[in-house]
Amino acid sequence: MSEQPAPATSPANAVPGDAVDTDAVVSGDAASNAVPSAPDSAASPLPAGLADALKRDSAGLVAAIVQQFDTHEVLMLGWMDDEALHRTMTSGRVTFYSRSRQEYWRKGDTSGHVQWVKSLAMDCDGDALLVRVDQVGAACHTGTRTCFDGREIDAVVGHGG
Repeated sequence: MSEQPAPATSPANAVPGDAVDTDAVVSGDAASNAVPSAPDSAASPLPAGLADALKRDSAGLVAAIVQQFDTHEVLMLGWMDDEALHRTMTSGRVTFYSRSRQEYWRKGDTSGHVQWVKSLAMDCDGDALLVRVDQVGAACHTGTRTCFDGREIDAVVGHGG
């Protein structure tokens, strides 16, 4: 599939909770950029066992938690459909599906803030992925190292027994 830059999307028109990035959108034909839906495992580009194990939301997406492989910092959360996961598994670079733009985007194509895949894991329920990466530069579109920097929420701290 070919890569073509897409118009930049500002955080102002993003879906709340969607990772927004000004990186280029990885695209192919119009059908490959259509809104994903929960695929039938025979049509999925993923190995059958993985495709069957994933529990996608109503839009065919699964949450992808991105973590720095050596420090274990949680960097960001993005969304993947089967095609984005397949591209991530086969390219060594992380590809997401943007819910706000309804297109694929590969982290770092225009910003240079590349995420090099180190490992992938699926949680016990099949409804979340853990993508361990070597992050080059900022992970957040705001320029911070992680999407969680400076966004702490006050909470009572629990104490273990």
